[in-house]
Amino acid sequence: MSRLIQGYEVVIGFETHAQLSTQSKIFSRAPTAFGAEPNTQACPVDLALPGTLPVMNKGAVERAIEFGLAVNAHIAPRSIFARKNYFYPDLPKGYQISQYEIPVVQGGVVEFYLGDEKRSVRLVRAHLEEDAGKSLHEDFVGQSGIDLNRAGTPLLEIVTEPDMRSSDEAVAYAKELHKIVTWIGICDGNMQEGSFRCDANVSVRKPGAPLGTRREIKNLNSFKFMQQAIDYEIRWQIEEIEDGRAIGQATVLFDPDTGETRSMRTKEDAADYRYFPDPDLPPLVIAPEWVERVRSEMAELPRTMATRFLKDYGLSEYDATTLTQTKEMAAFFEEVAKTSGQPKLASNWIMGEVSRRINNGEASMLAVQNRFTPRRLADIIRHIADGNISNNAAKKVFDEMWNDTSLEADAAIERLGLKQMNDTGALEKIIDEVIAANPDNVAQFKAGKDKAFNALVGQAMKASKGKANPSQVNELLKKKLAP
Repeated sequence: MSRLIQGYEVVIGFETHAQLSTQSKIFSRAPTAFGAEPNTQACPVDLALPGTLPVMNKGAVERAIEFGLAVNAHIAPRSIFARKNYFYPDLPKGYQISQYEIPVVQGGVVEFYLGDEKRSVRLVRAHLEEDAGKSLHEDFVGQSGIDLNRAGTPLLEIVTEPDMRSSDEAVAYAKELHKIVTWIGICDGNMQEGSFRCDANVSVRKPGAPLGTRREIKNLNSFKFMQQAIDYEIRWQIEEIEDGRAIGQATVLFDPDTGETRSMRTKEDAADYRYFPDPDLPPLVIAPEWVERVRSEMAELPRTMATRFLKDYGLSEYDATTLTQTKEMAAFFEEVAKTSGQPKLASNWIMGEVSRRINNGEASMLAVQNRFTPRRLADIIRHIADGNISNNAAKKVFDEMWNDTSLEADAAIERLGLKQMNDTGALEKIIDEVIAANPDNVAQFKAGKDKAFNALVGQAMKASKGKANPSQVNELLKKKLAP
């Protein structure tokens, strides 16, 4: 499949700021809770008052280590903090404490599926840094306010190589990264509250040409807007080039109301920030024993669990990856599979009926677990496997049990009158009557027309009011129609 758009190759890299799930800030004891009144969660360190000194938050370091282990990166045994200098009203110190030359997490890879095709994006680094404050414009006429509650909030900035070639691939990467950081619990992933913010660097070029000039789309806070913003930016850049205009390096914002990006400022290079080591912070030293302790305390990672599902339950790689999108879904599947003894049916149902309700917005996975326990779904699956109900009938049972949370599978089957007919004698009588009533279809089948056989099966199922076991109907019909 061609990945060119109007003869151009798209090149996308990502910078993602994941707010770490610590209770206090990265260099102070001030709280990080969302939604507090402006400037009520900023202490003297966050305000950069004279004489204050930063102190490293151990929890933030451990969360960075966890991420590095989750993406098979190198954890630097010694890393340093730097001052990133720029002047903006919501940056009290006039610089941001970040990491530059030696980040704590180096390299790594994020693997995911785009459709049924496996893709991977290489990571350059993931480094620790503090967040800035926030400028407020909405409630002020002709002026702006500054809220420093976010100042000093711990962030892990995750930077990729320019490996992505479409908005679809970029969104799939962002979703996988979101899954990783929420799965291991280092970030709550709330995009609306700014806990997971993505910046997309987008450029276009003719195939084989050097990389084009990139424009950075800042603070994409939903996957839907992410795709819209990247698609618009791609079209805009191609049109500019085709009209003979050069692309200038810039930082842009996406306006969801117009569906367009607009330039905010020219894009800085690293030299513009005048990085230098922060004299107030000693090097961050991470001993191998610390890394191994963090590793031993981590939950099973999604890719490890997916591999285990392949081995233990005989699932396809695609199914195993889909079922490990969230911890909740993986746990739900595993309990249904073990209880029913039918892992493939469990996989089909969770990826089908259960996921349909989640995707339709009817319920979250947690709500599904509360409303429809794994045991109840396992009971339905056992009835299918035992031949008591057909798969189509089981969907009706599922709907009935979904609407009545006190209803068990046996009672739902009875209430709906869906129990399959397994009495061979009664079924033979129905089939004999169908054969006698449809001589033309019988003659056509014997002449080699398979569609005639399907018509006879349909008549038998209709006569049994859908209660006959389809496999039994097929078997008995073939037996009675054999020469």
